[in-house]
This record gives sequence, structure tokens and C-alpha cells, in this order.
Amino acid sequence: MILTTTPTVEGRKIVEYKGIVFGEVINGVDFIKDFAAGLTNFFGGRSGSYEGELVGAREAALKELMERAKRMGADAVVGI
Repeated sequence: MILTTTPTVEGRKIVEYKGIVFGEVINGVDFIKDFAAGLTNFFGGRSGSYEGELVGAREAALKELMERAKRMGADAVVGI
């Protein structure tokens, strides 16, 4: 499955549009991560625990997007 932010894929022709596809994820953050992020906010710096959660959520959303596109019969998602 090709995933791209561009409206086309070089060397390939779009022959059919299947419609809009999306991936969505809701992640919760536990008390420990929330507390650690609060300390980071207070003392300054980057919150590694929140950054990790964001990376995981993005990866899960892209995986869901791919699975939904496959169910629609697509072999690529353009314009993400």
C-alpha cells in the first residue's frame, strides 16, 4: 500500500477514486506519564512520554487508514 502526501504517485496512473478514507485513534495517558509531563512543563524541556504517545498514535492512525483503504479496494492513498 502506497501512502503519500502528494496528489499523485510518480510513474503510476490513478484509474479510480474510491472516496475519502481516514484513520483515527484516541489514546489515553496514564497518571505517571501525565505527572512526568507536568514536571517537564514546570522545569522546562521536552516531554518524552507525550512525544512517544504522539508517535504511537500517528502510527496507529496510519495503520487504520491503510486497513480501511484496503477494505475499499484501494492500493494507494494520496493526498494524506
